[in-house]
Amino acid sequence: MQRLGSVQQKIPCLFLTDVKDDPSTKREYQPFRVLATEQINPKALDGDIYNAIPTEKVDGTCCCITRHKGQPYLWARLDRKPNKQAEKRFKNFHRLGSSKEFIWNVEQDFKTVPDSWIPAAKMLQLNGNVQPDENGHIPGWVPVEKYSKQYCWHSSVVDYEAEVALVLRPESSEQNLLEITIVPLSDLLEQTVELIGTNVNANPYSLGSKKHPIHLLVSHGTIPVQNPPALNQKDLISWFQESKEGEIEGIVWHCTDGTLVKIL
Repeated sequence: MQRLGSVQQKIPCLFLTDVKDDPSTKREYQPFRVLATEQINPKALDGDIYNAIPTEKVDGTCCCITRHKGQPYLWARLDRKPNKQAEKRFKNFHRLGSSKEFIWNVEQDFKTVPDSWIPAAKMLQLNGNVQPDENGHIPGWVPVEKYSKQYCWHSSVVDYEAEVALVLRPESSEQNLLEITIVPLSDLLEQTVELIGTNVNANPYSLGSKKHPIHLLVSHGTIPVQNPPALNQKDLISWFQESKEGEIEGIVWHCTDGTLVKIL
């Protein structure tokens, strides 16, 4: 497949959402629920969603490949989050249901991060400070060092001396088959990838075992969706519930202008 967009920030959903005055079942401080409507998101329409490439949404943990110490490096996702005092103010603000925008003091409200941390691409900046997203987080990355204990499963898929990574991708001669292969890290530069395997996200793909763990990288946008459904709720629900092709985590559409749109 051609090289598609990277996942640096939260991906907008295919359908617009509606706010219901019922307490959220996901966020304790949120006095409302957000439900999908049947209206296509204008962001998707602006990106020409009807001519976008549908790809499988992979269930793992997001990473990226960019340079560090003069060579291609694997970076793990690390969102900078608010400290306890700022998080409390943020929750109280949402409990009150204010229509105003919450004001952050980025220099004081957020936990410290390692010196090697970098913010995700294209984040909004104000007065030289990267601004948090709607959830109060600042998405970013930290380099995965060779002997890292915290990111040991990340480091298991790369060899910095050989500058290669262990990758799962479509087999070149048959797109319906996947292959595990070794890929030069330079071929993955400035891409985002998903780490999957035995010890990631409860291992939904049943890879390896506790005694013999297996972890792999999957470049975003490389696994095509077979026989994708029409872009309406009825067909999408039917496709996910009834078809063999729909037995996946979700769909990410890659638009020609770089816009990414997802469902589930």
